[in-house]
Amino acid sequence: MTTSLSSCASDRLELGGLRVTLMGLGRHGGGLGAARFLAAQGVRLTISDTASADLLTESLIGLRDYPEIQLRLGGHDPADFSSADVIVVNPAVRPDHPCLQEARAAGVSLTSEIELFLERCPAHVIGVSGSNGKSTTCTMLFGILKRAGRRAWLGGNIGGSLLNELDHMTADDVVVLELSSFQLAHLSAKARLPEIAVLTNLSPNHLDWHDGFKSYTGAKQRLLWSEQVILNTHDPVLASWALQCPARVPPLTSLNDLPSLRVPGKHNRRNAACAAAAASAIGVDWQSIHEALADFTGLEHRIEFVAEIDGRHFFNDSKSTSPAAAIAALKAMNRRTWLLLGGVSKGTEFHELAARAAERACGVAVFGAARHELAAASCKHAPELPLANVQTLDEAFAWCCSKSRSGDAILLSPACASFDQYADFTARGEHFRERVRAIS
Repeated sequence: MTTSLSSCASDRLELGGLRVTLMGLGRHGGGLGAARFLAAQGVRLTISDTASADLLTESLIGLRDYPEIQLRLGGHDPADFSSADVIVVNPAVRPDHPCLQEARAAGVSLTSEIELFLERCPAHVIGVSGSNGKSTTCTMLFGILKRAGRRAWLGGNIGGSLLNELDHMTADDVVVLELSSFQLAHLSAKARLPEIAVLTNLSPNHLDWHDGFKSYTGAKQRLLWSEQVILNTHDPVLASWALQCPARVPPLTSLNDLPSLRVPGKHNRRNAACAAAAASAIGVDWQSIHEALADFTGLEHRIEFVAEIDGRHFFNDSKSTSPAAAIAALKAMNRRTWLLLGGVSKGTEFHELAARAAERACGVAVFGAARHELAAASCKHAPELPLANVQTLDEAFAWCCSKSRSGDAILLSPACASFDQYADFTARGEHFRERVRAIS
C-alpha cells in the first residue's frame, strides 16, 4: 500500500527560524507535545494560554528544559497573534476566536498539532472519527495491528501528541489516530488526510462549540476525501454518505462474521466491524482480527463493570458525554437499570434519551449543571419514571442505591460533559468508582 503522506512531504510547512505562537498549552498533553516539537525545530516560540501558571503546573514542568520559550499566561495578547508567522491552535479553541480572526486579517498562517503531524508522518495513517465509539474503535484496531505483528502507534484525541515520535516511525508502520470534530474543524483546506478514514456514527454533539449541527457534520465530512473510507452503514446518516463519498468505500465487515465480544452492546459489535474493515483494508489477516477482537476487554470509563455488591451491578460509563452514548449504554444493559445523568450540556437535546429511559430504566437521578434540563425532559417523556433531581453525583448515587435491589444495575452514563464539577470525565468516573468501593 502506498502512503500519500510521505509522497507529499516536500509540501510541508518548514518552521525553522519562524515566529510561532502556540495557542493553548492545556493540561492533557497535546499542547505540551506540540511545544516540545516546535522548540526542537528551532522556532521562536511563544505559548499563550488563558489559564494561570498554577493550573498549568504539570505542563510547565515538562517545559523546564526549554528556557527560551516565551510564556504568556492568564490571558492572550493580540500582538502575539498578529505579529507571528504561524499560529498553532489548540483544538479546544473555537475557529472564530477574536485572536485568530486578527491573525487571519494580518495574513498569519494557522495550523494545528494534528496537521503538523499529518504532513510529516512517514507511516500509514488510519484516522477514526464519529460522534461515539472513536476511542473503542481505535483501541480495537490498535490491538488487531499488534496481534498481526504490525508496528503500530496510537494517538490523537485518545492520548498525547505523536509529533515527538516521528523520528522513530517508518514507512511500514501504521498510525491509528483518533480525530475529534474540533481537530477536524481546524484542519486547513490544504491539510493532508489519513489514507484510510473510519467513521463510526453521527449524532448531534458539541453543538455548544460548533455553529450548529451542519457545522459539526461538515467537520466530520472532511474525512470523506481520504483515499478509502470505512463507514458504519448501520447508521442511517453514514449509509447515505456512502452513496456520495468521493473516496473508495470498502464494505463494512458483517456483524455475523465477528467473534463473540467481551464488551456488551450492539454498538460495540458495530465498532468492531469498523475496526475489522479498516484492518482488512490495510492487509491484516482475518485470524489476527478475530483473535484480537475476541480478547478485547473494553476501555476504562466506557460501560466499565466496577463491582457486584449485594447483588447490585455497578457500571462506570463516565466517558458517555452525549445523549446518543447514554442511549447505547442503556441498550447494552440486560437487567433493571438505575441511571445517573448529569454534568454540563453540550447543546444537545435530551428528549430522545428521556424516551429511551422510560422504556429501559427503572429510575433516573439527575445532577450537576444540566439537572433541571434533564429533569424537564424526563417529566415530559417519562412521567411515570422515578426521578431524583439533586446537585451532586454523591446524592444521585445514594438515591440509586437506596431504590435499587439485588439483580439491578446502577449505571453512570451522564450524557453530558463533566466540567461543572470535575476536571474531566476520568475524574468523574474515578469518583464513581470510589463511591462503589466505599460501600463494598
